[in-house]
Amino acid sequence: MNLFKRFIYYFIGLSLGSIVVYFIWTGKDVSFDYGMDARTLKTIRTKQLVYTDASAVSMKELKIDSLAIRYILTKGDVNFSKSNQHKKPCPEYAVYGDYQGRTIDLWITRCETLATVETIEIRD
Repeated sequence: MNLFKRFIYYFIGLSLGSIVVYFIWTGKDVSFDYGMDARTLKTIRTKQLVYTDASAVSMKELKIDSLAIRYILTKGDVNFSKSNQHKKPCPEYAVYGDYQGRTIDLWITRCETLATVETIEIRD
């Protein structure tokens, strides 16, 4: 069997296998969180989210609701250069994301069971 036929058989098998895997995992809640941002945001989302008094006041002033915070925790990014992820006992993370045309910065402290939104800012 020459090299060309081997490549044809390989790509046929690869495409059929990919189609089977796609249909098996379509109905399941499967995620592939391999990046540092995705893993960090997922651990923050799994904790109970609470707000400090200062962040609750700034939410009212900036007209941001909890849906915007949840959206940023789903689609946002973590700025690890500003974050203090090695702080004991509760690491601190700087999270930013775009929501309705505004870039919103969050400073979040993640503990064992709680994730506390410390400050909220809007960048221009």
